[in-house]
Amino acid sequence: MGTNGRMAPEVQSILAAARERGGGGERVAVEARSLPAAFERAEADGRVPVIAEVKPTSPTADGERTDDPVELAEAMVDGGAAALSVLTEPDHFGGSAETLQAVREAVDVPVLRKDFVLHEAQLDVVEADVILLIVRFLDEDGTDDLADLLSAARDRGFQVLVEAHTADEVERAVAAGADIVGVNNRDLAKLEVDLGTFPDAATAAPEAVTLIAESGIGSPDDVRRMRAAGADALLVGSAIMDHGGASDVTENTRRLTTATDTDT
Repeated sequence: MGTNGRMAPEVQSILAAARERGGGGERVAVEARSLPAAFERAEADGRVPVIAEVKPTSPTADGERTDDPVELAEAMVDGGAAALSVLTEPDHFGGSAETLQAVREAVDVPVLRKDFVLHEAQLDVVEADVILLIVRFLDEDGTDDLADLLSAARDRGFQVLVEAHTADEVERAVAAGADIVGVNNRDLAKLEVDLGTFPDAATAAPEAVTLIAESGIGSPDDVRRMRAAGADALLVGSAIMDHGGASDVTENTRRLTTATDTDT
């Protein structure tokens, strides 16, 4: 697709590092916890389905959190998170496979591995319930095909969250076989967030697809806006982690998971 020249320098750096990273020594086999079932349990319990993200830092965050990631994860679950996302990208986000493994052993909700997977070998790093594949970064020279990677991930037992940013990318994700699609409100070309992105792109998804709104969701009003636009769940990192401070992660999570349509 030749998109790298239009990417923000920070993203180009992330991709360059991702291309250099290999996979694990052995093929991973996973017995995954169901992400859609976790969303259904949250709904039945009166909670908004939220994937809370354990993210020590990022190129778009001010500061970092050095709290124990397992304690942060447990606090997010205490706040009602239906699932967790754990960064394993080491160079720009401070993540690691070891952190994900420790978190997954400590909680009973599905755990998403958040990373930039470009080649099949990179699937074989750590067991997770869900793996992330990003449409914009695949089907390019030097990367594997989206449909092939999706199939390879499922062969290992992973569920797959395929991330898109535009209606066209949503269509590409569905054509490749995705049944869980995330729409990122952040434009990776400029690293700018527009909460109008999800409503525009979500219209391209068939009703049977599980839709997740990602990025820029920081308040109960944002939650309600995304839900009204068709989001089955939300992926939230910075607003929960509060990289610039030391606020209560449980309460940060709870204020979003309790932001129902009937709130005033």
